[in-house]
This record gives sequence, C-alpha cells and structure tokens, in this order.
Amino acid sequence: MAKRRNFTDKFKAKVALEALRGDKTVQEIAAKHQLHPNQVSTWKRQAIDGMADVFSGGKQSGPTEAEVKELHAKIGRLAVENDFLSEGLKR
Repeated sequence: MAKRRNFTDKFKAKVALEALRGDKTVQEIAAKHQLHPNQVSTWKRQAIDGMADVFSGGKQSGPTEAEVKELHAKIGRLAVENDFLSEGLKR
C-alpha cells in the first residue's frame, strides 16, 4: 500500500495559483507536479473560496475561543437550573 504524501501549505498555494492563472490546463499542472488532476482542482476551488478572507481585514467569521468557553459555561448553568426547577414541579 502506498504511503500518503503530505504537502506544505506553500506548495498547495503555488499549485493553486498556477491553476488560477489559466496558462496551463489542470492536467498539465498535475503532470508537472506529479499530482492527480482532482487534487489540483480541489486546491484551486479552496483558493477561490478562501479569497474573501484575505480582504476581510483580520476579522474572524466565527466566535473566539473565549466566547465558546463562556457559552459552554452558560449552557451548563442553565441545564442545572432547568433540572432543579423540573424536580420542583414534579413534587
């Protein structure tokens, strides 16, 4: 069984940029770098999808780690309160 190859982010960006230029076909780029054409197309699509993040000005699209921890703590407190109150209603 063949061992999987790991590629650096820099290499992926180089191949994706080459594919975005459009000078060569995906098949030519794949042959040049000894890759499968599907891999080149995937990296190209990921580059296009991530392009907007480059111009976002450092803004994060999702919650920060601290916000996630705070929300998990709040969920825990609310669950305990809910259990306590539901026990009181059963009596």
